[in-house]
Amino acid sequence: MAAPKKETTGIVLPQLKIGMMDVLLIGDAPLVCHAWSLKAKRQMLEKQTKAARGGRAAKDPNDDFKQSLYRLPDGGYGFPSVAFKGAAVTAITSVSGVTKVAARQAFQILGEDIDVAAAYEGINVRQNLVRIGGQPRMREDMVRVGMGTADLRYRAEFFPWQAQIIVRFNEDLLSPEQIVNLLNVSGFAVGVGEWRPERDGQMGLYHVATEREAS
Repeated sequence: MAAPKKETTGIVLPQLKIGMMDVLLIGDAPLVCHAWSLKAKRQMLEKQTKAARGGRAAKDPNDDFKQSLYRLPDGGYGFPSVAFKGAAVTAITSVSGVTKVAARQAFQILGEDIDVAAAYEGINVRQNLVRIGGQPRMREDMVRVGMGTADLRYRAEFFPWQAQIIVRFNEDLLSPEQIVNLLNVSGFAVGVGEWRPERDGQMGLYHVATEREAS
């Protein structure tokens, strides 16, 4: 007796409805940058590969300031787009109880792709940066490192500043109004950069520009 033939059914996936929004963010507190310098990345690689290392170089505040910036090919400045997405994901999971997996899948924040020199000589790493409007200035911070040792750090900060971001989102999960609210909540409660509210600071705050501010 022949075995009964199994019936198969196809899986029908609903078509994605992808929306795009240009959103202007206005800084409400200084944005503090801390990009990994090429020197710091190479020192880390040397330590991990047990390579011979020379003595620690003297601190150069001006060089530390310059190296903390995220630079765009045309000479402008940027900031990682993933920082703004991370802030929004944290905000939506805290406010609505949505899981982080679901939140990450609902939208993307797009910037400009650049290639950055990696620690391993000869290769580059692709980064996506949101363009930052404003001029950087040097700041000095007292920080605590291992075993409570104090150190001085010299980094760049922007204030005033603004950022034009592109939000790519699933229209079945989020509306434009919800995205604006989400960005406002994330800018107030989470922030981006060093010393942000998420890390017990008060820097890196922002809000979505009003019609008057955007004009």
